[in-house]
Amino acid sequence: MKPQVQQAIEELRDCFPDAEVMARGTGDGGVLVKIEPIDLGSAYIPQETWIGFAISFQYPQADIYPLFVRSDLVRADGRDHGEGITAVPFEGQPALQLSRRSNGLDPTVDTAALKVTKVIQWLRDK
Repeated sequence: MKPQVQQAIEELRDCFPDAEVMARGTGDGGVLVKIEPIDLGSAYIPQETWIGFAISFQYPQADIYPLFVRSDLVRADGRDHGEGITAVPFEGQPALQLSRRSNGLDPTVDTAALKVTKVIQWLRDK
């Protein structure tokens, strides 16, 4: 695992102290990450999910994209998920893909922890 990727894992653990941050090497210096539980608040049923994604060996120059959550999330208001959310497997299990690309990625600012935090907030606000 590249040092920058290892640092990203540590930052995720600091950012999500009440969750388990699991990381599995991909063999090329990157990792697959799953964080659980993530509280989505009252906007979704169930309110807790996992979130998964890859951190590429090219990190921090590469975006954290896409991210995935559990497949059985439904909106509490009964509406469809809308654009940016698609049913796609993650690591062989059913999941919802969250398409939130970082345009204008700045590797000195746009950390994995910031990206995950922003995507969770986007999902909560959706």
